[in-house]
Amino acid sequence: MTGKPRELQGFLNRTIYHPAARRLATMLVPTPVTPNMVSVFGAAMVVTAGILYAWVGTPLAIAIGFALHLLWHVVDGADGDLARMSGRASPRGEVVDGMCDYLGHTALYLMLASALDDSIGAIAWVLAVSAGVSRAVQSVFAESSRRTYQWWAYGVPWIQQNKNAATGAGGALARLYLAAASLLNGATARVNTLVASAEVDPAERQRIARLARESGPGFLAIPAVLGANPRTIMLGVSMIAGSPLWFFIVEATILNVVLVAGVLRQHAQCRRLVSLIARGHD
Repeated sequence: MTGKPRELQGFLNRTIYHPAARRLATMLVPTPVTPNMVSVFGAAMVVTAGILYAWVGTPLAIAIGFALHLLWHVVDGADGDLARMSGRASPRGEVVDGMCDYLGHTALYLMLASALDDSIGAIAWVLAVSAGVSRAVQSVFAESSRRTYQWWAYGVPWIQQNKNAATGAGGALARLYLAAASLLNGATARVNTLVASAEVDPAERQRIARLARESGPGFLAIPAVLGANPRTIMLGVSMIAGSPLWFFIVEATILNVVLVAGVLRQHAQCRRLVSLIARGHD
């Protein structure tokens, strides 16, 4: 497949970000620009948004920072599209993309904390760290859920199917990511085993893929809430209101409640899917 299926795309992704990302990638194919360069540029956009939000802070700077952070979603999609269009998709590139995302947003959170420190003191750093760690955990759950579903339903592999592809620091980070994903998405292990065992039986594999697609709406609903799109808008609104304080609080509290609900729901969805798969063997 050349792009993500509809059920994996929220409204903004489907109508704005992904079409724009594909157009950008198409423009970049004949150039020397590599997917990794696009990933690094995306991280630079996030850092620039942080500078405008935290260290400039005028209404115009906040508006430009918000726009840059929204445009980052286009660039964040373009690196993967460019990799696929140019035949350069690889687990290593997937790791680079993830590292740029995490490092860019780590810098953003540190800058926001430094700005908030001026008004509420050291508690700002506690809030920022709590929100940042929460974001990382929530994002691992959301993204690994989507990637796992895409493998079940469409046969698109990810680093979980090639754990040893990345080496060095990138490989270590990939293994750390997979360890966190395994803890959060432990409910998917049984389905993963059934999918892997069906690879030698095309008819059975197609049957499991169909059942996975039928379960998609329920399986993907909460990961969509914990994705990057809602956060970018929440942060922009919080900054327009004058401070990142409410963004940090929501991320460290309400979204963690959503995460717990998502893990519990995923267990129920996976039990149901295993049961449906087993019925075909009766």
